Amino acid sequence: MYFLIVLGNHVEKQVTKLEVAIGQLTLMALAVVLAVLLVMVAYHQWQISDPYVKNVLSLQGDGIRGHAIFQMNCAGCHGLQADGRVGPSLQGVSKHKSQVGLIHQVTSGDTPPMPQFQPSPQEMADLLSYLKQL
Repeated sequence: MYFLIVLGNHVEKQVTKLEVAIGQLTLMALAVVLAVLLVMVAYHQWQISDPYVKNVLSLQGDGIRGHAIFQMNCAGCHGLQADGRVGPSLQGVSKHKSQVGLIHQVTSGDTPPMPQFQPSPQEMADLLSYLKQL
């Protein structure tokens, strides 16, 4: 009988330790997720605070002018209908990439072989307007 009580206490202590460990791991995972979310929000806020981005987002774009800008600067790689050639298709791009993300993509040159392109704020607003139509 004594052996069973000692064994029972030992098992209870092991279960308690396991529960504590699971709780700590859960808290750590939650902290990591929260930290990643905070970094993402801070990065997005930093991008939006860029004067160029603010200016572009404050303007009304013209899709027709945006189409002309696209034909002159982008169609060589992305295709006349933005359906891809050397570069990827841009059909539906505004559905999975934010306006800030699109501005960064166009202006940064971070994804070779895409060249860095710095349109005026109005030209960028026009281009965004065109990309929304795809």
